[in-house]
Amino acid sequence: MVLDQFAEVWFVDFEFRQVDGDLPEPVCMVAREWKSKRLLRLWQDDLSKLSGPPWAYGPNSLFVAYYASAELGCYLSLGWPIPARIIDLYAEFRCKTSGLTVPCGHGLLGALAYHGLDSIKGAEKDSMRKLALRGSPYTVEERRALLDYCQSDVDALAKLFDAMLPGIDVPRALLRGRYMAAAARIERTGTPIDTEVRSIFDTHWEQIKRRLIVEVDKEYGVFDDCTFKRDLFAEYLIREGIPWPYLDSGTLALDDDTFKMMAKTYPRLCHLHELRRTLSGLRLNQLPVGKDGRNRCLLSAFGAKTSRNAPSTTRFVFGLPAWLRALIRPEPGKALAYVDWSQQEFGIAGALSGDEAMMEAYASGDPYLTFAKQAKAVPADATKQSHPEERSLFKVCALAVQYGMSAFSLARQIKRQPVHARRLLELHRETYPVFWAWNDAAVNHAMLCGSLHTVFGWKVHVGPDANPRSLMNFPMQANGAEMLRLSCCVATERGISVCAPVHDAVLIEADIHNIDAAIQQTQQFMLEASRVILNGFELRSDVKIIQYPHRYVDERGGNMWETVMHILEGIRGGTERKCN
Repeated sequence: MVLDQFAEVWFVDFEFRQVDGDLPEPVCMVAREWKSKRLLRLWQDDLSKLSGPPWAYGPNSLFVAYYASAELGCYLSLGWPIPARIIDLYAEFRCKTSGLTVPCGHGLLGALAYHGLDSIKGAEKDSMRKLALRGSPYTVEERRALLDYCQSDVDALAKLFDAMLPGIDVPRALLRGRYMAAAARIERTGTPIDTEVRSIFDTHWEQIKRRLIVEVDKEYGVFDDCTFKRDLFAEYLIREGIPWPYLDSGTLALDDDTFKMMAKTYPRLCHLHELRRTLSGLRLNQLPVGKDGRNRCLLSAFGAKTSRNAPSTTRFVFGLPAWLRALIRPEPGKALAYVDWSQQEFGIAGALSGDEAMMEAYASGDPYLTFAKQAKAVPADATKQSHPEERSLFKVCALAVQYGMSAFSLARQIKRQPVHARRLLELHRETYPVFWAWNDAAVNHAMLCGSLHTVFGWKVHVGPDANPRSLMNFPMQANGAEMLRLSCCVATERGISVCAPVHDAVLIEADIHNIDAAIQQTQQFMLEASRVILNGFELRSDVKIIQYPHRYVDERGGNMWETVMHILEGIRGGTERKCN
């Protein structure tokens, strides 16, 4: 049998209390062993007396949970060692249903319903959660009710495990479970926040927003009485000669994704994009910051179809508008480092496809200029300084290919006629034919067989109406996610304090005198992860160091931060200007 390697298989569930931004406080735990049916019910008083779980937790014992980082967060609060082998049925359910419609959601009740299994009612579950969150003191009846509820989840977990086990790829499931342990450590570490400035922002937030509209709109003239006006924006686009995407209805596309894409193409739109993001329902008090000044939230591991994390954009500091990320500030004596892979998707595409020319371009250190050289569009001795325009065109083309962009969309981005965009795309096909053959085969496989998968087996299901262009980027995004997870596993297991994973990067923390060593280790782990995922091919990484008393500044939001701080000085000095 597939689980014969394990002497014990334990299903575990905790009830815990956790104030936003703070660490979890275990209330009770129930665990049942799969083979012997042994049952343990422990209240917080009993838990606090134990130096570890009352069962084996080495490689011969399997720990099973649903969204395991929550249970493992309780382990860390209790000072217990993390289990050596973990299977998370949440991660396996997400993997099983990625790309499919899940009628009842991805929670435990949804997974049970999907498999035709009974469970407690949602209303009862909510009332028990509220009871756990209320905190002590508890009556004898309340203790019994919480333990009974906790046991009902454990019993449901056992039924779900039996139903899902035949379809679980155990070795790969253990790797996904390993990441949930890393996620628990990361969620415990959190990201240091400048709580003083955040408190000032909270106090003056409405005034700041009004003044910010006045200041930023001087450049655009698209607001009237603090309201963004579509017709004024259309006039601005005409004045500036910016071709903007339209909806099928014939109106301007004003969603955030469109604004983000256009701001990348036309940097002068960055301030307006940041302003719109700031005004679109953002409430700083939704950002959970614990008593120790750290932003902590659920990472929502495996939350996206590509298996990337999907944390709430209002609860995760890196989900906020770029300028607000300057709230990130190391504590005295500490330093942060933002370590990110260089041109990760380009490197993944070349390595997975086996395109030697593409891998050569990545290895050059400047894949976009090298692409232009390989296409004979610039001389062999060209540099960024000598041919900046050509490099920019080939960079946009390379990125457009990764996202399946059409020639018409590319033409809008490069402000050229479609014939020029088509020629750029043709040059990409001519320069990297092996990549294109692999890419076309992947899309054909998805459309014919109904799925695509990563090196480590994460699968996305593809329906008959899927857009082939939307499938082109899946191998790069999903295998990039595998690479990030593997890096986080190794880094957290080796004692690196990872504050947050951010798409193709990690934010780490160390004492100022230890930060260089931590960076060196982290970069080595990321290099090794790329080798594992890409069959020996290595991806470089870049580093940005932030030492106390400096703060993290995203280059896309630096100017906006300075504008807001100038506004704040005026407000606190009594010189507020109102927008009437």
